[in-house]
Amino acid sequence: MSTHSLPTPDADRTSRMRGALQSAVFTADGLLDLLGAPAYAALARSETVPALRATRGGSPLETLVRLFLLQRPVPYDRARTALPVEDCLADGWLVQHGEDVRATVDVRPYGGPEGQDWWIVSDLGCAVGGAGGIAASVTGVDRSQLVLGVGGASTTLAGITIRTPAARALDLGTGSGIQALHAAQHATRVTATDLNPRALGFTRLTLALSGAPEADLRQGSLYEPVADDERYDLIVSNPPFVISPVPAEGPRLTYRDGGMSGDDLCRALVQQSADHLSDGGHLQLLANWQHTEGEDWRERVSSWIPGGCDAWIVQREVQDVPQYAELWLRDAGDHRTDPAEYAARYDAWLEEFEARRTKAVGFGWITLRKSGSDRPSVVAEEWPHPVEQPLGASVRAHFDRQDFLRETDDAALLAARFRLADEVLQEQVGLPGAEDPEHVVLRQNRGMRRATKVDTVGAGFAGVCDGTLSAGRILDAIAQLVGEDPVLLRDRTPESIRLLVEQGFLEPVREH
Repeated sequence: MSTHSLPTPDADRTSRMRGALQSAVFTADGLLDLLGAPAYAALARSETVPALRATRGGSPLETLVRLFLLQRPVPYDRARTALPVEDCLADGWLVQHGEDVRATVDVRPYGGPEGQDWWIVSDLGCAVGGAGGIAASVTGVDRSQLVLGVGGASTTLAGITIRTPAARALDLGTGSGIQALHAAQHATRVTATDLNPRALGFTRLTLALSGAPEADLRQGSLYEPVADDERYDLIVSNPPFVISPVPAEGPRLTYRDGGMSGDDLCRALVQQSADHLSDGGHLQLLANWQHTEGEDWRERVSSWIPGGCDAWIVQREVQDVPQYAELWLRDAGDHRTDPAEYAARYDAWLEEFEARRTKAVGFGWITLRKSGSDRPSVVAEEWPHPVEQPLGASVRAHFDRQDFLRETDDAALLAARFRLADEVLQEQVGLPGAEDPEHVVLRQNRGMRRATKVDTVGAGFAGVCDGTLSAGRILDAIAQLVGEDPVLLRDRTPESIRLLVEQGFLEPVREH
């Protein structure tokens, strides 16, 4: 089989292959049990020696790891104990060389959110190490058309995506089909697009091997494959967001380089989204954005949000220009080239950023909701701290809280009842032996894991919120305890209550 072509699976044979993978426990859990955490982690760093040492036996699981993850030839007779080899040869998952067989694609076990055993299919070597980790066995493939497997970005996006039932979902820039696979679990119809036709082929393989329904696959850039009258309840995208030189040195890598100037691709994806969302629908994507001299990044990215849409923009990481250039030069394997050639490419990146007055690059996620509000909520914040994935429910709750705050004036706020969110703890901070703490901190142990300082009134208020008393009645009781005028306390406290609600420490008790 040519290295340019992909497997063409037959449904019955693919079902038998999936059964063999399950029987061998070629799953995310089985892989971790076999390799151990250190060797498993080494794979993500493109280091295969620990995994090779862990797979020197002859078990079916060890054979599958060597075939599909480590890209090693395996004797035909050994492969036959793990797979229906003739089926795999017929469909093109394997090719035979003498008495050995080799994999033609990378098949990586992937655990679904409800314990499903899935498999992500991508180019050989690209599941570990990006384009720089590509194996010699796929040198026949145009590097610009490489398709990567599971990575940190794709799992992050899958974790933050809102998982409510949807009639139609769009995976824009599907790659190897990870987001389409997730969407197929809660959307009636899934459309997956990509500029790279090979990516659509890999998405078809990922869905078929994982036993998911077929998707509507369309080739094209951004929203080009989507008709003007098509609307989606969910648009999800892990786009080619890397801000790389234009024109780039060497081939442009379709999976990561968008081909537009600066962060224009992410901007266009966000700005045009409202035209393709159903009322109440969400766009969720990962993005890079420039930190430009003399401009606040929050204002810059917030300006992308179309009218009538709420948005939550979270910056997770910032890299200076040299760091950013080095990261993506290594991803492409440029650090392995001639030193002079590498230096020239590095200089081209720095030159491009200098021309754009870019001092750093931010990475994070953007969630947009088509609310139709004439007073949209656009929150842009920096949050580099650890979070608890999956965050989809927390993202949805953020927008529910924005609705509540937008439609609730101060009088209604004081008449409302609140409940302290689960897993919120109170910490008192101060010098040892002091009679009173210097300040009190409320800390979330779930979701975004936020922490916020509160005064004595705020701590007392939060501690009493169990959904039974209105905010006003609680404040009246606190005023009596601390000897403060209840009218003045009611006047000055709503702003603090709104902040605690917005950040998820307090949850409104909805009246039925």
